[in-house]
Amino acid sequence: MTRKKTVSLTVTGMTCESCALHVRKALEEVPGVQATKVSYPDASASVDLDWEVPLQRLTDAVRAQGYGASPKSEDVAAFQDARDLHIAIIGSGGAAMACALKAVERGARVTLVERGTIGGTCVNVGCVPSKILIRQGYVAQLRRQSPFDGGISTALPQISRNRLLAQQQQRVEELRHAKYESILESTPQITLLRGAAGFVDSHSLAVALQNGERCQISFDRCLIATGARPSIPSIPGLQGTPFWTSTEALMADSIPTRLIVIGASIVAVELAQAFARLGSEVTILARSRLLSQEDPAVSESLAGIFREEGIRLLEHTEAKQIQFVDREFLVDLPTEQLRGDKLLVATGRLPNVEDLHLERAGLQTNPRGAIPVNEYLQTDVDHIYAAGDCTDKPQFVYVAAASGTRAAINMTGGESVLDLGTMPAVIFTDPQVATVGITEQEASARGYSVESRILSLDYIPRALVNFDTRGFIKMVAEAQSGRLLGVQAVAAEAGELIQTAALAIHKQMTVQELADQLFPYLTMVEGLKLAAQTFSKDVTRLSCCAG
Repeated sequence: MTRKKTVSLTVTGMTCESCALHVRKALEEVPGVQATKVSYPDASASVDLDWEVPLQRLTDAVRAQGYGASPKSEDVAAFQDARDLHIAIIGSGGAAMACALKAVERGARVTLVERGTIGGTCVNVGCVPSKILIRQGYVAQLRRQSPFDGGISTALPQISRNRLLAQQQQRVEELRHAKYESILESTPQITLLRGAAGFVDSHSLAVALQNGERCQISFDRCLIATGARPSIPSIPGLQGTPFWTSTEALMADSIPTRLIVIGASIVAVELAQAFARLGSEVTILARSRLLSQEDPAVSESLAGIFREEGIRLLEHTEAKQIQFVDREFLVDLPTEQLRGDKLLVATGRLPNVEDLHLERAGLQTNPRGAIPVNEYLQTDVDHIYAAGDCTDKPQFVYVAAASGTRAAINMTGGESVLDLGTMPAVIFTDPQVATVGITEQEASARGYSVESRILSLDYIPRALVNFDTRGFIKMVAEAQSGRLLGVQAVAAEAGELIQTAALAIHKQMTVQELADQLFPYLTMVEGLKLAAQTFSKDVTRLSCCAG
């Protein structure tokens, strides 16, 4: 689908209705023009045209007939050639950097404004440090316990958190410099301003610089990529206590003896298990069930695994009151009082938009505070775009980066759509949780007649030889056609197999077509073939290589 725009021109030199006809004919002959209205009394023209048509072609066509033409001021920025564009970007994380680099590649000039640390959430206080912490916990767990303890001696690991933290932060700094700071330093088309930005109007920003000065910048296009921050629930007594969010937890220089976690979504479960494996006695408070947005089978499986590891999971439980007394957290529940050395609050994230003065640019947010965008990453104001965790799109860094790239293309005259129909997602617990497509419940709600199968890892050779059969693979298919609609997996390497499922869904493969593919033996991804075969075969009666 080609995007359309409407531009208004002021036309001079017309002396009669016949002149208006000449102007209209000239405009209609411009390739990409869809419709034209010319008014002699108003000395104006309104033109519907494809997004990619340069404004200069319209004015040149009118001038070639002996008339003058100039765009209304509000339309100039929307039709500028990419080589003349000035793009302002608020933020410096994954979405912002992807947009900046693509915009520069396409000839634009970029001013990037960052009020905090370069690199945003992912590299500094999100994906990178959390996955390092999770890996540290995984190694500690293996040294403490493994399926091969009968033949390999075990040892109680001694955790030096300050050394682990130093190693973690060194890698964070290396990646921040390599992927963000050095790129900005070596790209002269990008101007970096260190300060806080807010809209003055729909074409300019005021920036309070870190050195105390203020400046104002005008832009032709703007990308809002300000990310999100932890959401803090309204629990009596919580405010004013030294509770952790994920940021403080990842920067902690010691492992608490007792850790209480409020929340049961992605960040909560990943950090809870990591700290438990590094030596904390962990209790999770879940308002409903563990990972309540996932298929119930996922929740049930991971809850069982957590309990086997000694994590106390209290589902359908909310804190009524919180106190911090004598360096100890007291959390009142309906039936008991919990005591902990540290309290981690991981109950979701809120968009960072409250200081941007969005209303001055004519922008609004949804009830969650996020900026709504269309498939082109445009906001309600056509020349202002948004990407990443501050929008109403899923909060994953690869979605943010893809959004930033597509926004840059669309800002500079191209056309690129963000398609999340086959977006894979991974939760980095052990075993991992990986999903793509829709669940059985979602498929039924959308009117599909569905058929689903759940394959236990007991039937996957790789899991058997690893002596780790925790988890399952579930497939959801359209009953009539057999077309694959969704996959949910709980497995040690679920994140490594889910992209194959994403490609199968993207290509609209049936479960039979997937079952007929060749998969290397003794890999976890072979589990997809076996799960697909369960729609037509009894996999317990197959040869080991499942041909």
